[in-house]
Amino acid sequence: MSPTVVLISGASRGLGRAIFERYIARPNHIVIAANRNPTDSNSQELLGFKTGEGSKAILVKVDANVDTDAAEAIKELDTKHNVDHIDIVYANAGIATIVPKASAVTIADLKAHMQANVYGLVTLLQATLPLLKKGTNPKWVTMGSQSGYLTNFLFFPNAAYGPSKVAAHWLTRALHDEEPWLTSIVIDPGRVQTDLGNAGAVIAGKMFGIEGMDKAELEIPTSVNGFVKVVDDASHDTHSGKLWTWEGEAVAW
Repeated sequence: MSPTVVLISGASRGLGRAIFERYIARPNHIVIAANRNPTDSNSQELLGFKTGEGSKAILVKVDANVDTDAAEAIKELDTKHNVDHIDIVYANAGIATIVPKASAVTIADLKAHMQANVYGLVTLLQATLPLLKKGTNPKWVTMGSQSGYLTNFLFFPNAAYGPSKVAAHWLTRALHDEEPWLTSIVIDPGRVQTDLGNAGAVIAGKMFGIEGMDKAELEIPTSVNGFVKVVDDASHDTHSGKLWTWEGEAVAW
């Protein structure tokens, strides 16, 4: 039986690391961590995770700031690891390093966030599509954010990260119509206790005068357990082209 192949970008920490841990524990899976630095200690630790029967981990270099990395990684998966298909891609890598107002954001900061969160997503998508076409019930999962909501706009000074997530959401929605063979969804993981989520909680606490808000409200395993089930259940007819919360609710863009 052909293994289920899952590729996760940005798997060295936070949500990506937890997603990796969840899938590598399943039997008959090949789980690929596409990390900026696969030789560092955080990435190497992934090789020591509990592995399901017949499963294996692979590390490849994909830096969202290097436009050729994703394509080179796919070549390596073919020539070095004999990976001939991919069933699920999690576009998880991204940055959020500054929280400016729209009136104050610099072009340099906006470019940096678009490079990591949008251009990196596009190069990963274009590199993995040929192998996704060979997968079984193939799925593209963009890790989204409330910062990219328009209908239920989240008031927060986020004029570098927010626009990049709007673009990532749009690209995923377009993918649904362009590639009808592919299940394409956005997952909002919630306000999770990652480095990014905790930093945002602290800023929000100060901004809105909420005492004691030193971390986000949602534990990582709770979020991951929820949205992995959404991905497990997803099909093109029922889920594709939609924005899903970690709890399995389809919400407005």
